[in-house]
Amino acid sequence: MTKEERTLEIIRRLKKEYPDAGCTLEYEEAWKLLVSVRLAAQCTDARVNVVVPKLYEKFPSVDALADAPVEEIEEIVKPCGLGHSKARDISACMKMLKEEFGSKVPDDFNALLRLPGVGRKSANLIMGDVFGKPAIVTDTHCIRLVNRMGLVDNIKEPKKVEMALWKLVPPEEGSDFCHRLVYHGRDVCTARTKPYCDRCCLNDICPKIGV
Repeated sequence: MTKEERTLEIIRRLKKEYPDAGCTLEYEEAWKLLVSVRLAAQCTDARVNVVVPKLYEKFPSVDALADAPVEEIEEIVKPCGLGHSKARDISACMKMLKEEFGSKVPDDFNALLRLPGVGRKSANLIMGDVFGKPAIVTDTHCIRLVNRMGLVDNIKEPKKVEMALWKLVPPEEGSDFCHRLVYHGRDVCTARTKPYCDRCCLNDICPKIGV
């Protein structure tokens, strides 16, 4: 089985296993996903989902958050960890949205990368989830799993993993595939315990590299 064949079969099986997999960060507007994904660095999505309603209650729009004192943002988001740097990035990001993009989140990948605190992972998440465009989100689950599955060869750098997956994953499948890897990585192909290969839907085609 080639890498291309294995990739397509993994996509097919994970789609069946996790038909409704989606982003676990809760949001209704694009700018809120930008805020949440910045807060999610070294923090669980569940905790972020608990914290952000307080932030939006006080600052309910891009403009309100852009004009907010950084100290007030930090006070609310500090339960997510790294409160000072995250608050600073969120403030700067909202200011740029307000001043350069009419308080709207751009649907251009390179424009997203210009926003403070936004890297390739965050930009891909926005492109896929908000705008429905091709996206590969290389978070820790994705990187761990595609290495174990032999889709990439001992590559740990997110951008290099992303570039390798673009060659294997059909563009229209990328965003949902990465979400399903998160679900599978949390439930089955775990990091902190031995992976549960005995109940994995991929156990007959996965080489289990590094397990």
